[in-house]
Amino acid sequence: MDHSSFSISDALSHLQIAALNEMQQASLDTNNTTNDVVLLADTGSGKTLAFLLPVAQLLKNEHVSQAMIIVPSRELALQIEQVFKKMKTGFKITCCYGGHLRETEENNLKQAPALIVGTPGRLADHIRRSNINTAKIETTVLDEFDKSLEEGFEEEMAFIIGSLPALKKRILTSATEALEIPPFVGMQHPTEINFLKGEKSPALAVQMVLSTDDSKAETLFRLICALGNRSTIIFCNQREFVEQVSNFLKNEGIPNVFYHGAMEQQERDVALCKFRNGSSNILVTTDLAARGLDIPNIRYVIHYQLPHTIETFTHRNGRTARMDASGTAILILDSHERVPSFIPTEPDVISLPETAILPAKPDWTTLFIAAGKKDKVNKIDIIGFLSHKGKLKKEDIGMIEVKDFFSFVAVRKSKAAATLQLIQAEKIKNKKVKITIAK
Repeated sequence: MDHSSFSISDALSHLQIAALNEMQQASLDTNNTTNDVVLLADTGSGKTLAFLLPVAQLLKNEHVSQAMIIVPSRELALQIEQVFKKMKTGFKITCCYGGHLRETEENNLKQAPALIVGTPGRLADHIRRSNINTAKIETTVLDEFDKSLEEGFEEEMAFIIGSLPALKKRILTSATEALEIPPFVGMQHPTEINFLKGEKSPALAVQMVLSTDDSKAETLFRLICALGNRSTIIFCNQREFVEQVSNFLKNEGIPNVFYHGAMEQQERDVALCKFRNGSSNILVTTDLAARGLDIPNIRYVIHYQLPHTIETFTHRNGRTARMDASGTAILILDSHERVPSFIPTEPDVISLPETAILPAKPDWTTLFIAAGKKDKVNKIDIIGFLSHKGKLKKEDIGMIEVKDFFSFVAVRKSKAAATLQLIQAEKIKNKKVKITIAK
């Protein structure tokens, strides 16, 4: 493929974007003038595209690895892969991260992808095993670099960058202004593109609830009852609390999913998928979910445990009021807690109704299908199968996510049991496949 055949206007039309925002344009403008770029931008402001377009412009050869994007989490890696694939550049991208089989990635790397995106540990592992030919990699992006340093990936990142002998261009993104760039990055007088607003999104309201009960969990339960079945993320500071809060709410009759760093990849996929597709309106999580998760239309962010820093507070809130949507961040304070000093104005206090009425349960449930992209199964196959064999109408089938080896599909809860009966003995693509309600 000839480098000049990549067209930004084609990529934007594939992404259904009418025009670049100011930051994305500024990033593109520096592509020919400077090799070291530091891009400072808030979560949800479109920075993925701000570095993918310049990277795509620099790709020349279809069968040689020329660019590498290093990210702090697997979710972010998968999101970047998804955006790049939607751009339809004609170049291959491979995603590398821990928590699933390395062999899958090794097979994908055999035919060198032009672009590789991944987490530091897994990328370093592939380089050590010579699965990645680094000789021609001239561009690297360190996305959410502040987070990668926070997570302790400095050693692996230093090893990776030290293993790229042909490196010319470095793009570093961060949502934190006061960032020391370590020498191993190798940046000389970088051009800074700063679009950090620092202020909260105007569409974001900040409120608080004072917990009069002995139990903060009880206050949380009553708050959720008052908010109704809207899309809500509840943030805790530690994994143990995440599971405790999740179990407490379940026992009180509020369906929810939880998500934290100690879970297996498939468990994470199930939890996020159920939250995205409306099988669960509530996600209980650590700050792992404060970055890089692409979940639109989140109405409420609840700080069950208070954030320790302004950065954490901002990133958590960045999950809601994204782009043009409005959202509300709610702090729950017990009698010993005070509003953190970094919150500029005193939040409005909301009082909760005396009686807690359980919100309506979600209308959707998620089916797990033990077949995916590697089995040549796609969304159209799944819709056809569920319509013909499962007798579902179009409006009874919700969001479908197809992963490498399995798929998730939201179906109307009232129809799920009957559909499962009908499809138990049936085949997808002439193959008998296990289908169950996702646990």
